[in-house]
Amino acid sequence: MYRLIFGVLLLAWAVSPRAEPAKVEVFAECHGADGIGRERTPIIAGIPASHVAAALYAYKDGLRRCVEEPRMCALAAELSVAEIEELAEHYGAMRRQPSGEDFDLIKAHNGGQIHEARCSDCRVFPEDENVDSALGIPLHAQRANYLRFALDAYRNGYRDTLLPAMEKEIAALGAEEIEALIHYYVSYWR
Repeated sequence: MYRLIFGVLLLAWAVSPRAEPAKVEVFAECHGADGIGRERTPIIAGIPASHVAAALYAYKDGLRRCVEEPRMCALAAELSVAEIEELAEHYGAMRRQPSGEDFDLIKAHNGGQIHEARCSDCRVFPEDENVDSALGIPLHAQRANYLRFALDAYRNGYRDTLLPAMEKEIAALGAEEIEALIHYYVSYWR
């Protein structure tokens, strides 16, 4: 009898909705409650928790500057270690979704070849079994305007790359190649 009661309680706990982290409403203003967010903010739903936490620590510690959105650095600076881990788990547990944006099929094909040649060692697919330990956050299914902003910021020194190899690879790309990469990442899952 006790086993049955324990089993029912365990099952109820396993399927019950988890409480949202205390700070999620603040981050939802830009990233959305669903992690999909607004036009120039990255989609963070389904990003592995390890990558979300690493980004939040980088903002908190000043390794990642907030040129366009100073509020992000201010918010991250106030987070405790427990809150960072809680937010990372919350967004990491969400289902990754495509941005739903239009893309050019030829540019996406060319971008896929560029990704394979220059980016695939660090940027793996979101469903890759090694995504948690990959060096870079998955860019597949990310929003085009955010990718343009981020890649431009890296190229022009507004944002420091956390991966030294990335700096070299981005510098070697021309505007057409960057646009092709963007179309490739936007096309994912479509």
